[in-house]
Amino acid sequence: MVRLMRFSSAWRSLLILALASLSVSAAPAKIIKVLPHLLDQEGRHTLSPSLYERDAYQAWLRKNADECSALRFDIQWKALSSAASAFRLRLELRTSQGDTGRRVVLEQAVQRRGWFSTWSSITLAGDDFKKAGTIVSWRATLWNGDRQVAEQKSFLWP
Repeated sequence: MVRLMRFSSAWRSLLILALASLSVSAAPAKIIKVLPHLLDQEGRHTLSPSLYERDAYQAWLRKNADECSALRFDIQWKALSSAASAFRLRLELRTSQGDTGRRVVLEQAVQRRGWFSTWSSITLAGDDFKKAGTIVSWRATLWNGDRQVAEQKSFLWP
């Protein structure tokens, strides 16, 4: 009898902990990760699927700026909302161009796919990329209609 009571109280405790963790982790929206990648003249950010190779190629592209054609931000995000919601990703960049720097804003409509997180990309290319100069800081925000629902920013963002 005592053994059965200990067993049921242990299950009750586990159930309470599981429910508490669900309520804490169920945020309505979140930007999980932002990965800035330089792209070469062929639109590649790496030469092979290896993470080591990607990092080495990105370092080479940073040193050889004339080989770069664009800057792509890959953004992992998730949102708990109806599938009909219209989300927008906004990326704000501060650059080293000029005395006070230049602010570049890129925005794109995105769709949530499935129950898990979604990856979306925003690219700064062409003349805008050439005029921007060096990116000093960035901020990525997720919008549902006219309401900001998630944000992630670089540590240098003011």
